[in-house]
Amino acid sequence: MSLFGNKAGKRLKLQHQEKKTSLHCCVPLCTNSSRYNSILSFHRFPVDEEVKSVWTAKIRREDFSPTDGTRVCSVHFLPGDFVGPRRLKKGAVPCLFAWNKFSIPTPRLNVWQRHPRPPTPELLPADTSEEEDSVQPMEVTVTDHDYCVTPNTSVVVYELTRENEKLREKIEQLQHQLESLQLRSTFGLQRIAGSDEDIRFYTRFASYKSFLAFWKQVEPAANTKFVRISSANAASANAASGIPHRATKLLLVDELLLFLMYLSVGLPLRDLANRFSIHRTTVSRIITSWTHFLYHLLGSIRLWIPPEDVKAHLPPEFAAFPDTQVILDCTEICCQTPSSLLLHSEVYSSYKSHTTFKAMIGIAPHGPITFVSPLYAGSMSDREIFKLSGITKCLTPEMAIMVDKGFLVDNLVAGKVYRPAFLVKNTQMAKEDVQRTQSIARLRVHVERCIRRVKENKQFEKVIPLSISGSIDQLFSVACLLVNYQYGPLVKAWATQQ
Repeated sequence: MSLFGNKAGKRLKLQHQEKKTSLHCCVPLCTNSSRYNSILSFHRFPVDEEVKSVWTAKIRREDFSPTDGTRVCSVHFLPGDFVGPRRLKKGAVPCLFAWNKFSIPTPRLNVWQRHPRPPTPELLPADTSEEEDSVQPMEVTVTDHDYCVTPNTSVVVYELTRENEKLREKIEQLQHQLESLQLRSTFGLQRIAGSDEDIRFYTRFASYKSFLAFWKQVEPAANTKFVRISSANAASANAASGIPHRATKLLLVDELLLFLMYLSVGLPLRDLANRFSIHRTTVSRIITSWTHFLYHLLGSIRLWIPPEDVKAHLPPEFAAFPDTQVILDCTEICCQTPSSLLLHSEVYSSYKSHTTFKAMIGIAPHGPITFVSPLYAGSMSDREIFKLSGITKCLTPEMAIMVDKGFLVDNLVAGKVYRPAFLVKNTQMAKEDVQRTQSIARLRVHVERCIRRVKENKQFEKVIPLSISGSIDQLFSVACLLVNYQYGPLVKAWATQQ
């Protein structure tokens, strides 16, 4: 028994099926199908994009994108568009549609309908000649597919337009979120460029503007020193040129940021590797390269200021000590305890009660660092470091130095030595010595403030492992030299004098 009942089955039998396949015309208001009509031909959209776009415009279907199975029947082409019964000419375009007042002709009658049959006597009226002459071919009313005809087209179009606008807005939001996620997934200068607070935290520079000013000074030398090429051509480039070549995906400015983060924040190599999405050995190589590079670049700039320039920028607080050239003091950083007892005794500092490295730093009276000594063993005295540092070669008889009590260097320099007075034989200190000691202490404290800026780098707050003892001297010197670029004057009132 038929699933649709007897009546539905009879209706299906009345349609003569001519083909098993079914191709439908995609033109609106056209219901031609190849299953029940073998006379018509159904044509694919042309491969040429220009002709294809003309076909799409002619058909007038909204949001329509033809596929390989989309067809247009031969009814919509002119007779001159065909070469043979079913082959279209190249460049032919459909132009016959219901909206340009073209009525689809009645399909060709089959043999049963074309041949006349003798009329049945009981149904034939007396005079049928006039009626036969008056019979006109019945006009076929064509209905479109269900998916093309809607009761309220304007309302549907309006709703579709609103929905498209909402989808566009959502796509823009998703694109913005994707860009934000991509920016957060990789750490770099662009991520912190909008926040001066982040710049100060990660680099110790006062602002993004001051960081860019420093980068513009070192960029030409960095581009000459570090030539970036792909890893595939690294071997050939190394053989052809003596300039060191490195293959890395980080920009040079991001490598500088990585080095400053290692120095300022004291992040371990694994953390930096995860932040910048590179290997830990690459992080170690970048830190070593930038340490040597900045040590030679910043060290090549003259730090020692001539006496006339020092006097030209001398703060008024130094009126009692007008010939002061440099203020000196020593500082220590803790290091890992060595296993050798002999080495342990050399680097052990009784002042810090720990194994340390010791260096001497000198600043001009108006604040900038003008002298940095190498790192020495923590057991050495201030006088011995003063002697080995080489500063005596820079001093002349007209230059005076200001030091702490531990610097007993009067016989090592030709000029004056401003140092707090000692209390001799447990007697009360004279009034003049008290006033002089207070004046020197108020001025000498600035070198301690400058040393504190250097040691604000978190890398020096940790115990320095002996594995990096070969490069710690250069790293400490770079940290001291960077203070002149990262910070402003020690005293705000001295800003106009520098």
